[in-house]
Amino acid sequence: MGESRINMRMRQSLVILLAGCAAACTLAGPLFQAGRGAAAPPDSNHTAETAASRIETSQSPVIGPDSFPPGVNPLTGLLAPQQEYLSQPPVIAKVSNAPPLVRPQAGIGAADLVFEHYAEGGLTRFSAIFHGQRPERVGSIRSARLIDYELMPMYQGILAFSGASAGVEERLYTSEFPERLYKGVLMGWPYYWRDDDIPMPHNLFTNTAALSRLAAEQGVAAPPALRGMAFQLEPPPNPTGPAQRADIRYAATRVQWRYDAETGRYRRSADGLGHFDAVTLEQISAANVVVIYAEHTFTDIVESQWQGKLSFSIEIKLWFEGDAVLLRDGQQYAARWVRPTREDLIGLRTPDGSLLPLKPGNTWFQVVRLPEQQTPQEEWVVIE
Repeated sequence: MGESRINMRMRQSLVILLAGCAAACTLAGPLFQAGRGAAAPPDSNHTAETAASRIETSQSPVIGPDSFPPGVNPLTGLLAPQQEYLSQPPVIAKVSNAPPLVRPQAGIGAADLVFEHYAEGGLTRFSAIFHGQRPERVGSIRSARLIDYELMPMYQGILAFSGASAGVEERLYTSEFPERLYKGVLMGWPYYWRDDDIPMPHNLFTNTAALSRLAAEQGVAAPPALRGMAFQLEPPPNPTGPAQRADIRYAATRVQWRYDAETGRYRRSADGLGHFDAVTLEQISAANVVVIYAEHTFTDIVESQWQGKLSFSIEIKLWFEGDAVLLRDGQQYAARWVRPTREDLIGLRTPDGSLLPLKPGNTWFQVVRLPEQQTPQEEWVVIE
């Protein structure tokens, strides 16, 4: 969907919401914050037309972070394409990103949020979060990592994964959410299947819609309370510089995002080639790209062994807060990511603590090591 259509859709929904609130002579607390101050309640004579005029001539309300209009996805700030899924837990799918033969991945362009993170050996893996829609082919699905122990309580989701190392599985299955783990190697059609045209072990796929139905049948589909993200159509004030291009180098893979002014979105490339979705055949794009700086620590959990060399699991400290950079609308913003409690979603603040809203739409989180942990010859973040 083009960005102009997204903006029009969001404005139309806001007009309806404001007109409805005007009739009731009330606005719900933090839901309609404009900038840093709360918007004044409209009088009873306001109409949809006057509400539309207000949106066109001043900054639109901030959506979130504590409550959202009916039908609006709290992970995107937009009306959900399949609204029935908003009352169900998101699906967190572990999607492979290595070796290159797994590209183009299936269904990842439909994710509301994607966390790209280190797996091991300098390679990265994705945790793709589907809430507003449920693609019927997502993958290839690979094994979970310690980061998923943090994402599961954050997004109150169900985890689609092939398996995990013994140490990671112990952490997951002794957590507060063992009933929400759907291990692909133990399940078959219609939840998981292998594509014989792709070499093993890179050919496992999942049907996220079928997994959601199964979770509902098993009684583990309680409505999630997703709070913490905030959205606003207009770019925030005081950017720290342009963000027409981002070059993010992990030790064994390289990501580039380029801003497309026509659509107002960032288009993704991986290792020098455009990165596409195998289902839609469209280049992966994002309304927001957020660079998350987090402490990375090797554990004693063995993830793999190759030619006598052990690779250990990485614990990524995605709790409390840290530095971040938000890219939206061709601009970059210095930020702090915050997650005060285990159940809180990661949200963004300005360096002085004010709310920093995302652009309505999907977001990719590029999780990288702290600057002092990086090896300059093989890791960097360049935004210009």
